[in-house]
Amino acid sequence: MESSVATHSEDVAPVRDGATLVAPQWPASKSRQRGSILVRMLLGADVLAAVNAALLGGFIVGLKPDELVLFITGATIAWPLTAFALGLYNDGGRLRFWVSGVSEVPQALTAIVLFSWPLFIIANASGASTPGAAALWTVLLTAVLSPLARASVRTKLHREAPLRQRAVIVGSGVVAGQLVEKMRTQDQYGILPIGLVDDTPYEIGTPDVPRLGDLGDLESVIRELGVDRVVIAFSKAGHEELLHCIRVCRSQGVAVDVVPRLFEFLDCGRTLDHVGGLPLLSIGTPHLTRASQIAKRALDVTLSALLILLLAPLIAMIAVAIRVESPGPVFFRQPRPGRGQKTFDMLKFRSMYEDAALRLDGAGVLAKGAEDPRTTRVGRFLRRFSLDELPQLLNVVRGEMSLVGPRPLVLEESATLDESWHVRRFELRPGLTGPWQIQGRSDTPFQERIRLDYQYVAGWSLARDVEILLATLPAVLAGRGAY
Repeated sequence: MESSVATHSEDVAPVRDGATLVAPQWPASKSRQRGSILVRMLLGADVLAAVNAALLGGFIVGLKPDELVLFITGATIAWPLTAFALGLYNDGGRLRFWVSGVSEVPQALTAIVLFSWPLFIIANASGASTPGAAALWTVLLTAVLSPLARASVRTKLHREAPLRQRAVIVGSGVVAGQLVEKMRTQDQYGILPIGLVDDTPYEIGTPDVPRLGDLGDLESVIRELGVDRVVIAFSKAGHEELLHCIRVCRSQGVAVDVVPRLFEFLDCGRTLDHVGGLPLLSIGTPHLTRASQIAKRALDVTLSALLILLLAPLIAMIAVAIRVESPGPVFFRQPRPGRGQKTFDMLKFRSMYEDAALRLDGAGVLAKGAEDPRTTRVGRFLRRFSLDELPQLLNVVRGEMSLVGPRPLVLEESATLDESWHVRRFELRPGLTGPWQIQGRSDTPFQERIRLDYQYVAGWSLARDVEILLATLPAVLAGRGAY
């Protein structure tokens, strides 16, 4: 059977020995148990958060040592139980749950509110003179410490090689190629593509991973190569053949993901309807009401003004550091197309030397990841954590930008948008952050950025804005796609 040679250094190509598929010598792996490992680690994080929150809360209100011990014990039991009751440990096997805690925010907020009631009872039973204050301080501290502890757990587990899942792609072509590339660059998903299975692979766009066999070989491939996850992409195979593949995966206890047709539009789909038992993913008619626009602008002004006040000391220190390291202005201004394609000056902290062109002279073409001689040391730090974007909070206050929206393109890129659906991105103000900032930032290809921006505009909601804002900080701290 023909198979292409994988060029990616992490891939270990399975080989055929006659008619038998010989598995490579994989290291011992816990990948199929990673969901349960994540749940146990999250439970430990919540326990630790509850202990520290109760300790600090009890200390603030002046609990006696014996009262403090009783209060901490009760809080340590009550918070994990509340979190369990609200489903914060139930989806350990899902990719979205594995990657970040953004999807659990609604349950977490509800759990925090419910946690206050047993906590008040515990504080009262422990003999606290001000049980309400003890409960309030502990709830507030838990609301801060628990998400931080959970984020730390996920960050640690994302780096654990034995927890990476070996994945097989069912299908071929451009979409399969995109899947493999994203699995390789978006390491927070913890997926290692080892090959594809398809009867008649597409000639164009098929990824550089080994072809492991036909669809009929999927069961032996899963069993002999220790496959943990199967992703079904586009294939020339018929409906029944693909259904058989899903049944095989279910019988082998392997996780299955399916890339749906017309996936470019499904980010706008929010509800699952039924017509006579046939499920339908509903994509509503896009309509930005006046009330929605007012709510979005109110969020922008309130939150950006608050951030400017809170971050004023940091902004001042960055400005001083820029001026001390190299001569030139603190801010960099660049014209960008905004809402309705009206041009405005987007602000950034200057991250390059004023004589940047001279410093690049002779350096040739920079390889990806190579240090840019035009960038200052302060500038590299600012870009690593996207701190160079902070001045855009002023653009938001002035109404030229929004906290969340399609990222403003440079004028040359904007001039290349030649299809009618491309210009829909100009219906909203450009954003300080947006959908592709949380998907991979600079690693995201230009055409995919346009598609993600279109999906965002077509399916805009205030809840989606909040979700993107919550997902931005982990993406920035992880440094994924930073340039």
